[in-house]
Amino acid sequence: MLIRLFLCASMSILLTSHIEAADPFLWLESIDHEDVNNWVASRNQATAEDYTQTKNFSNLKQRLTEIYDADDRIPFANVHGEYRYNFWRDAKNPRGVLRRTSRSDYRGATPSWEIVLDLDALAASEDENWVYKGMSVLTDGFDRTLIRLSRGGADAVTVREFDLKTKRFVEKGFVVGEAKTRISWLDRDTLLVGTDTGPASLTESGYPRELREWRRGTRLADAPIVFSGQRNDVSVSVFTDLEPGYELVMAIRARTFYEADYFVRYKDQWLRLDLPKQLDLRIHRGQVFVSPKQPWRRDGQIFPTGSLVYLDLKDLIAGVGSAQLVYQAKPGSSLVQFVPTRNSLIINELHNVTNRLYNAVRKDNSWHLAPLLGNEQIARITVKAIQPHVSDQIETQTTGFLQPLSLAEHSLDSVKPLFEKSMPAKFESHGLTAKQHWVTSADGTQLPYFQIGPKGAKNKPTILYGYGGFEISMAPFYSTTVGTAWLSSGNVYVVANIRGGGEFGPSWHQAALRENRSRAYEDFIAVAEDLIARGVTSTKKLGTTGGSNGGLLVGNMLTMRPDLFGAIVSQVPLLDMRRYNKLLAGASWVAEYGDPDVEEDWAFMKTFSPYHNVSKTVQYPPTLITSSKRDDRVHPGHARKMVAVMESQGHSVSYYENTEGGHAGAANNKQTAYRNALVYEFFRQHLD
Repeated sequence: MLIRLFLCASMSILLTSHIEAADPFLWLESIDHEDVNNWVASRNQATAEDYTQTKNFSNLKQRLTEIYDADDRIPFANVHGEYRYNFWRDAKNPRGVLRRTSRSDYRGATPSWEIVLDLDALAASEDENWVYKGMSVLTDGFDRTLIRLSRGGADAVTVREFDLKTKRFVEKGFVVGEAKTRISWLDRDTLLVGTDTGPASLTESGYPRELREWRRGTRLADAPIVFSGQRNDVSVSVFTDLEPGYELVMAIRARTFYEADYFVRYKDQWLRLDLPKQLDLRIHRGQVFVSPKQPWRRDGQIFPTGSLVYLDLKDLIAGVGSAQLVYQAKPGSSLVQFVPTRNSLIINELHNVTNRLYNAVRKDNSWHLAPLLGNEQIARITVKAIQPHVSDQIETQTTGFLQPLSLAEHSLDSVKPLFEKSMPAKFESHGLTAKQHWVTSADGTQLPYFQIGPKGAKNKPTILYGYGGFEISMAPFYSTTVGTAWLSSGNVYVVANIRGGGEFGPSWHQAALRENRSRAYEDFIAVAEDLIARGVTSTKKLGTTGGSNGGLLVGNMLTMRPDLFGAIVSQVPLLDMRRYNKLLAGASWVAEYGDPDVEEDWAFMKTFSPYHNVSKTVQYPPTLITSSKRDDRVHPGHARKMVAVMESQGHSVSYYENTEGGHAGAANNKQTAYRNALVYEFFRQHLD
């Protein structure tokens, strides 16, 4: 169980057009008003006329659609009982099908799939634009599951009980209405549910504030409240483990995005575990694994930030026993995964943004680590345990910028994989290289970035991508979109590992929080300037893009350093930092950005609020902003209002808003292909 709370001196910060006292474009925050719909439609039409009428766009959209729908993709599947379940979209099934095959058949080249639920048929029969959001299988028998369905891809879902034997929704079964629900099985006839049962049941961030114990055959509204937090908390969530002998019921009260209290139900009471408030946590078969985000003093020891510590759950509840150090990161390294199996613990370490795996085993009251899978290439490895309650088998996914994704299943007692599946190359990589470079930021900090493109590239159209927030690492990945739409034309793609991310552990993230946010932007600017200084590209040929928090990043590149870029694409972005905490889930991110309602916080936040820093007197590079009407995480009002204020000052800006898709910006492969082709056609026209 992973419990993690889940988007310079050289800077010219322009503060000439504050929009603090009154917001003239507040009306664009309305989701479904006719005037807003007309405003969006007119800009969608203008953008389509500018960028979707070319032969290049049509060819690219068709090629991307074919790639996204191709049958040679790896069908990633989770093990539940005797089956492996996979969710699959293609040209025949645009909304997708939930399907399954036997574990043995899955290992073959062409598994025989059995359809469990057809989303296209369901959407047609109910006249609803359902998007599949996953399922929670009852481990007692593996015959029931809770299916999560979203209208148009939003975070809010409806939950319905489904019979995996009859392949039908259970008549008079559990059904939870649309909300950002947290739910878990307590037993075959009981659920623990956090959902929207009225305003008092939700936090200010729109997430559940309380948990109800819901018995089959009763009304959810009548179910007793068994745990609750406060209105100003981020959320209350739940986790249960039903393995006999290791039963666990846990409630998590997230006070902020990063701080939480953890409670276990013990003898009909909720006991708060004596753990640090900022951590990553897994509890498995009575073992507690803690990775603290700050130095943690316990039992006369100080466990460093980003280390991994073991405790026995029974001892932790009883307040006895001692903690043991399992792993401590070395310079340049960080802990990115710790995955328990039945008898082992897999450590996934990121060293200079390249993964290494270790097998950790407890012997003689201490932990011993042995290399499991080394990785000297520029690549990413992620690991997942397969039925960790009963086996030591793991699944690894390996990918690199020029290395198609591969899947392998391993037994820890054998070097040779039990089976492997690989995706074929989707773009020509001959003559391309992927190389890591280092640059010095404004405050002297050294940071890496990856450059992918032709060997010895000079003065090439280049796209710089970044994120820089929420401790999310930008590790290597094989992107068929980037390769097909950009690299195959001889262009350059760059991924920056700036502060705010997690590439070098919690301290790398914490270095760019709140009043220190400018460090992430200084890092990104340093990478851009280095690309130009090295002759890889020039200002006119350098573009940048990012989404969500990355959309905020490139929005600040627009207002802080418009002289540095030839084109900017900001996708599903935060841009109005004055009101972000009042829009949808925004209140949950105060620990990341600050509270604009506190005068001292707004003093530094207004320097990285792009909406408030647009100036009439500055010439901005061509800009495309994209969003989704059904995004209920980052409000589309951010994007709309940024476009409106730029237009009001006479700047040229393009806008595209999908009618569905949620925070992903697209709800199916066809929509994804359209949006991506639009973005790369925009870059092609302005950078090439």
